[in-house]
Amino acid sequence: MTAAEADADADAHVDEESRFTWVDGVRVHFKREGSGPPLLLLHGSGSSLQAFDPVTDGLKADCEVIRLDLPAFGLTGPRPDRDYRIEAYVSLVAEFLSGLGLDKVDVAGSSLGGNIAWNLAVEHPRRVRRLILMNATGYPEKSLPQALRMARNPLLRPLLRRWAPSGTAEQNLRASVGPRMHVDQALVDRVTAMMNRPGNRSAFIDFANTDQLDRSGRIAEIAAPTMILRSDLIDGQHFLPDIPGSREVVLAGIGHLMPEEAPEEIREAIRSHLGLPSSTSQE
Repeated sequence: MTAAEADADADAHVDEESRFTWVDGVRVHFKREGSGPPLLLLHGSGSSLQAFDPVTDGLKADCEVIRLDLPAFGLTGPRPDRDYRIEAYVSLVAEFLSGLGLDKVDVAGSSLGGNIAWNLAVEHPRRVRRLILMNATGYPEKSLPQALRMARNPLLRPLLRRWAPSGTAEQNLRASVGPRMHVDQALVDRVTAMMNRPGNRSAFIDFANTDQLDRSGRIAEIAAPTMILRSDLIDGQHFLPDIPGSREVVLAGIGHLMPEEAPEEIREAIRSHLGLPSSTSQE
């Protein structure tokens, strides 16, 4: 796939809901849908805001759902300064919310997005009303997904900066999901197109090789009511005992890509935590 083809495939994911705004020198792709209390959804590494498509469809009747492609990913792409520290992500998200005129939001994040979400709750406690963590990261001993291990391999890094074949994307996706999910061609094509968008491969490698500070000692500072969603196949680490008053929901048979593997269960868990009626009761 040429750069022009990858760009065209990725741009096929721009639709009537797509918006763009400049934040901290980065052109951020985002969507803002529905009406009601604002809910910010933050995707994981190697992903994009489309990961939350089926979850959003079940929430936007009762929430204003805001999603963005985080820097290094999706249609937002690389940061010019190549700063992929969690602190930089938190600062950008806070500035993004300010630009939308949102002072306080509910926040749900998956994997890397969960890491950013809980750090946002620590650094900006007045901005986070309620918090939902999905297979969140942030503890130093967290095991790494296959894609991150590959990006950290000094022998593979130069190759991956130039080329990311669809076979690699499919292999990484299959390694990330549990037995309940079938990795279809549409998902493989979307992830491949986004990864091959100009600048994204190098940005992902820069992100994967960024030294992150251990901020886990501050997790106990989280004051927002917190729901911890985790897969039974993923190490939940210490969020439940470390976050005062938090509660945990464990989903069976799914892997790392929680929003895409179990969208209905994620949707219902979010609705429960936000005090919204079950969508099944409205059908």
